[in-house]
Amino acid sequence: MTIASTSSTEDSVDRPDPSGPSPELVRPPRSFPTRAVFVAGFAAVLVWYLFIADTAADNDVIGGISKLLSGFARLPTIVFSSEGYASWWSWMTQSEGWSNIAANMVDHLQLVAMSMLFATLTSVVLGVIIHRIAALRGIVIGIAAVFLTIPSLALFAVFISVPGIGIGDRGPIIALTMYSILPILRNTITGLADVDRAVIESARGMGLNATQRLMRVELPLAWPIILTGIRVATLLNIGIAAIAPLVGGTGLGGYIRDGLQRFPDVTSVERVWTGVIFTVILALVADALIAVIRRFTTSRGLRT
Repeated sequence: MTIASTSSTEDSVDRPDPSGPSPELVRPPRSFPTRAVFVAGFAAVLVWYLFIADTAADNDVIGGISKLLSGFARLPTIVFSSEGYASWWSWMTQSEGWSNIAANMVDHLQLVAMSMLFATLTSVVLGVIIHRIAALRGIVIGIAAVFLTIPSLALFAVFISVPGIGIGDRGPIIALTMYSILPILRNTITGLADVDRAVIESARGMGLNATQRLMRVELPLAWPIILTGIRVATLLNIGIAAIAPLVGGTGLGGYIRDGLQRFPDVTSVERVWTGVIFTVILALVADALIAVIRRFTTSRGLRT
């Protein structure tokens, strides 16, 4: 009895009194103001570039800023001016002609199509190998990532001095293939890894060998993700392919090159507009075409 009474007394002492003052709330520490630090750092770099680094170039930073602001002020007038559009349309329809523009679009499309064909075959094969041998993943993806870090114009120019390549479309096709490998390769690896193991085991139980499982089960199930990588690489290639004419290649980039070389002479702006706008149109058409291919080559259950 004495022990029980003592225990009861200790419990009553340790238990906080509900009628007493509530304990003071502990405020969480304030988070580090990352946004403010980022904005301040960006402003510091901008000020450094405008007023220190660029001063060595022309020593007229304030004048350059005023010209930039005046240019922005005139931009709406330029954009909505009917004279510019009329001049551009007249040059395309009368001077250049739709047949020449169409021929350059076909050449541009051939560059992209050939490079995408080689890149897709290479990436899918490498993706299957890496899926089987995981130890190769870091090495192969690292090499493919290095390709994207090489400046495009420099990579195009490197192939000029390579025997058997020289000036023309061969160098750009190789360079565009190298740029396209990483997106398709990563998506191939991801798509194969996402295939449900239960489905693969079911296929094994049905008597399918490794090659049959790959062709009939794994690749079809991974196809939507692989096609997404092809889509990204295609749009990337259409833009980069505009550099090909600088190393003797063909395509819509020839208009951009000629316009920059002639600027500010007559028809220089019209040429640049033609190259840029029809490159964008080609990218939009390619994107829509890949979307249609995805719909007709993907089973209904895998569509998103």
